[in-house]
Amino acid sequence: MGIKQTLLSFMREEAYRPMDIQELASIFNINESEYRAFKRVLKNMEKEGLIIRTKKDKYGVPERLGLIRGTLQVHQKGFAFLLPELEGEKDVFIPSSALNGGMNGDIVLVEITKEDKNGKKREGEVVEIIERTNNEIIGVYEDSQNFGFVVPEDPRLNSDIFISKKDKNGANTGDLVICEITKWAEKRKSPEGVIKEILGKKGDKGLDILTIIKKYGLPEEFPQKVLNYAEGISDEIEEEEYRRRKDLREVRMVTIDGEDAKDLDDAVSITRLDGGKYRLGVHIADVSHYVREKNPLDKEALKRGTSVYLIDRVIPMLPKKLSNGICSLNPKVDRLALSCFMTIDSNGKVLEHEIVESVIRTSERMTYTDVTKILEENDPELMERYDYLVDDFRAMEELCKILNSRRMRRGAVDFDFEESKIILDENGKPIEIKPYERRIANKIIEEFMLICNETIAEHMFNQNIPFVYRIHEDPDEEKLAKFKEFVYNLGYKMKGGEETEPKDLQAILNAVEGKKEEKVVSTLLLRSMMQAKYSPQCVGHFGLAAQYYCHFTSPIRRYPDLQIHRIIKEYLNGRLSEARQRKLIDIVEVAARQSSEMERVAQDAEREVDDLKKAEYMQERIGEEFTGIISSVTSFGLFVELPNTIEGLVHVTSLDDDYYIYDEDHLCLIGESSKKVYRLGDEVKVRCSKVDIDNREIYFDLVDGEVSEKENAKTDENNNINEVKNEIKEELLSIIKNELLEEIKEEIKEEILNELRVE
Repeated sequence: MGIKQTLLSFMREEAYRPMDIQELASIFNINESEYRAFKRVLKNMEKEGLIIRTKKDKYGVPERLGLIRGTLQVHQKGFAFLLPELEGEKDVFIPSSALNGGMNGDIVLVEITKEDKNGKKREGEVVEIIERTNNEIIGVYEDSQNFGFVVPEDPRLNSDIFISKKDKNGANTGDLVICEITKWAEKRKSPEGVIKEILGKKGDKGLDILTIIKKYGLPEEFPQKVLNYAEGISDEIEEEEYRRRKDLREVRMVTIDGEDAKDLDDAVSITRLDGGKYRLGVHIADVSHYVREKNPLDKEALKRGTSVYLIDRVIPMLPKKLSNGICSLNPKVDRLALSCFMTIDSNGKVLEHEIVESVIRTSERMTYTDVTKILEENDPELMERYDYLVDDFRAMEELCKILNSRRMRRGAVDFDFEESKIILDENGKPIEIKPYERRIANKIIEEFMLICNETIAEHMFNQNIPFVYRIHEDPDEEKLAKFKEFVYNLGYKMKGGEETEPKDLQAILNAVEGKKEEKVVSTLLLRSMMQAKYSPQCVGHFGLAAQYYCHFTSPIRRYPDLQIHRIIKEYLNGRLSEARQRKLIDIVEVAARQSSEMERVAQDAEREVDDLKKAEYMQERIGEEFTGIISSVTSFGLFVELPNTIEGLVHVTSLDDDYYIYDEDHLCLIGESSKKVYRLGDEVKVRCSKVDIDNREIYFDLVDGEVSEKENAKTDENNNINEVKNEIKEELLSIIKNELLEEIKEEIKEEILNELRVE
């Protein structure tokens, strides 16, 4: 345990009271020569927000001093929520008046001002900003006579940035710019900045996706130093590698990927064995042979963490020289690989396995489409072309079904969500959006990679070596309780005791399969689950119902895979001394944390680009009608998903036939008078009414469909009642008016008589 962790553990002890530096130094036997370094550690910990120094110069951890550390999540309306770092801590509501200069994404310390009351969230106030995350902001420049300002593109950054005339650097009104913050916002003052780059005019071709790339700080180009290093790598494999590795060049194997994939990092081979067994080979590009620890390629790969896929472009983790060249398992050329052979029985159990460094030569570069056509359609042209591989594909299909069946029996939670495929024209305009099909070829590769990842993780766990695992913790209990209640109200009862197991959740997914509530139940279940992440601790993968799991199969595009390849190779070659293992503890910690963070950034960027193009697509279809499913119900309206995966909001204000009450327990809206109910999973007809490109939002109006005679009769009856009500109202109003007129007449009459009397 390092000094920081030791100090934190000590300060979190119940018996601890805030102490000054001299007291702490005395307890930890810090001598005079160590005192300056000790003081620097405390100062750094304070700067990082790990500890707090009180007005009396005493140190303690924030949570023991009534403060909570976390990330600000600001809403475009101005208020925010603190997402606490400590597990188990609930979110804190922050009114806009209590942000004190905090911006979306900032790491802050918050003081609780109101505790939970009557179901309302606790409230807090930002007392310290630990780390700023918006050093550069993208927005539209607006000029005025004496100064300028930048209006951020991100609606969650709801403060304009003041720009002095000397700092506008050629920007004109309407320019989309990158602005660097030079002075942060104070209570009543806007932040100040300087224009660093003019991207172009809003609406220019390609600027929309470029803006998102800049917004998330994604790297557009590789540093020249990294490119030079990559160019210096030989395309030829060294003779020594041929001598020391297992030669698998005569083994029949293929890559199976999408048509447009260029970074082919996994190949598969299969052999039928006696007794219904299979020998499955998963062969992964040995990227770690070229990307050695701490070389320029490695440093840049760690920084990026992952490749990012943005519809019409890829921001790769590694330069093309590697990702599309020497590391890509292109057909009929020699490549270095890490191979995992598994002997699997007819029940899907791995009986034995072998992990080796290898030299391979893939036989063919297959696509998901072609393999599916061979297996599902017996396509004669493709079967003739790949006649020597057809039996391998049949064996792969058999094994895929066996492995999937075993996973399902084990209780893995299999979400069958449709992803969208967005097709753009040459100008970047979306011309078609449709669900992305997962057919048999996709499932073959998916199952083979899953079993390989499990096998590798279990093997390395048993060696008790520092490693990067892919983990998925148990679901949030509170969210899961709500999910159980919701499915119970739908008529489904979850089995199991106090602890929910993956198989209990999969049983519910099986029960709703093919029914109108299937999508809704799956979505709600997904929301109750934790987010998968990377970790040095092997705590299992809840969703896969796997005790051991890691990411081994994509080292070209994911840093954790690359890192564990190095560890595996050191283990295979007997180079893991005790000293090296101690060093690896910190290495895997950094790799896990950085990779998890960059994975989330990539997911957010990919999702925003998809949402942008979906909004652009629907902007051309305003006024058109569609049939969709209610995918979510909130207090402010209904979200409706169309068959092409596009989702839009029917705002509650557009439901003008009645006042609608939100029933949170049953997730539905109920008409106060009509008792009309809009539930999750209901099929509705909608018209696209509005699109907000800037906020990536699509709005629908409900279109009234035909109603039955019974409903017509009920409507007529309601209309008659309403007519009677209106007649009564009119009559009452007439009486009231007449009475008022009489009163006024009497008052005027009395005033005139009084005047006459005076005269």
